[in-house]
Amino acid sequence: MTSAIDSIRDDFSFLDDWEERYRYVIELGGDLAPYPEEARDDKHKVPGCVSQVWLHTTRGQGADPVLTFLGDSDAHIVRGLVAIVLALYSGQRASAILKADAEGTLRTLGLDEHLTPQRANGLRSMIQRIRREAEAALAEAVS
Repeated sequence: MTSAIDSIRDDFSFLDDWEERYRYVIELGGDLAPYPEEARDDKHKVPGCVSQVWLHTTRGQGADPVLTFLGDSDAHIVRGLVAIVLALYSGQRASAILKADAEGTLRTLGLDEHLTPQRANGLRSMIQRIRREAEAALAEAVS
């Protein structure tokens, strides 16, 4: 079974130029699951993003729980970036999230070359937030 991020990587390979890829990223953002209004607060807001970005985490049970994420942004392109990050991480065990090479995966998409520095920083902030959630899930499972 192909993962969501593999599917996105395959789709990117068929797109010839970055204008088409940007449109595709925006389309991905349009496909995000609805984000709960009550989670549009400071607790769920991701600091370090120029646009407003929110992430909501649901933890499964056990010593290495599965983490599921919902996300949203007030900017179309950033919503697409949220969708890509969620495709990489959502539905994964906490340990797998910590082992994932997000920067390498995003490099294979060419995002590192085509994002403004502000968007790249925001993307790193989202990844750091998700990694902290995974670390906390594992730490709480041990205690």
